[in-house]
Amino acid sequence: MIKPFLQDDAFLADVREAGRDPNQLSIWWLGQSGFLVQWRGRHLLLDPYLSDSLTKKYATTDKPHTRITERVIAPERLDFIDLATSSHNHTDHLDAETLLPLASVNPKLQLVIPEANRAFVTDRLKCPREFPHGLDAGVSLTLGNFTFHGIPAAHNELDRDAEGRHKFLGYVIEAGPWRIYHSGDTKLFPGMEEWLRPLKVSVALLPVNGDRPERRVAGNLDGKEAAQLAHAIGADVVIPCHYDLFEFNTATPDGFVGECRRLHQHYSVLQNGERWSAAKMVV
Repeated sequence: MIKPFLQDDAFLADVREAGRDPNQLSIWWLGQSGFLVQWRGRHLLLDPYLSDSLTKKYATTDKPHTRITERVIAPERLDFIDLATSSHNHTDHLDAETLLPLASVNPKLQLVIPEANRAFVTDRLKCPREFPHGLDAGVSLTLGNFTFHGIPAAHNELDRDAEGRHKFLGYVIEAGPWRIYHSGDTKLFPGMEEWLRPLKVSVALLPVNGDRPERRVAGNLDGKEAAQLAHAIGADVVIPCHYDLFEFNTATPDGFVGECRRLHQHYSVLQNGERWSAAKMVV
């Protein structure tokens, strides 16, 4: 299996080291669409998947989720987390085997979800109905040092509940002068750029595994589309994700890199457990 860039004790040491500069924004890729964001002593987990729950679930089926990269860190070792998100209900974005250990070592943990998914989330996590903070597209919420703006996501469609609320969301997160766009799982959809351009995205975290029907799972942006979206919305830098976790549903970032270079779009390709940091706005 692929070894993370940093793992376990070395990863935690890097988090502590980065935290010495209170004016530095740091983002670590944890695998799949999971990221750790550190800003001003606060820590936010975006869609963390830090277990083998899907590998176990599908082990005896015709769609095995064979892991190809080792886990960066066990969730119970992350005892400094303030906030976490789930962009939608798929297990690699809403994992009880990650979130429950995380909550056990972070009693004040807050969770942001699509409001449309509240009943599903509280059933999966066996938590009080009022525990998650719900958002919808066009709705904003401030928790601690972070402000969240709900953005529609199409996985593969713009799916809504009976009340018209989006079941799949991305989030633009304000952290001081930065605005981080975590798209969740999404494909391009009409009007997407118009949702994002006014929010002046600093860092875009976008999937690049694409959409291949033979995988028999909902798809995402491919590498070229991710680069083009980042360029179209004026993102200062784009970081690819949602690859190198499961053998059946991965891609290389080569097409992403090539398109970013063609467009002169700033980008950073991380390994699992690797950090991207900036002490001022990227220009």
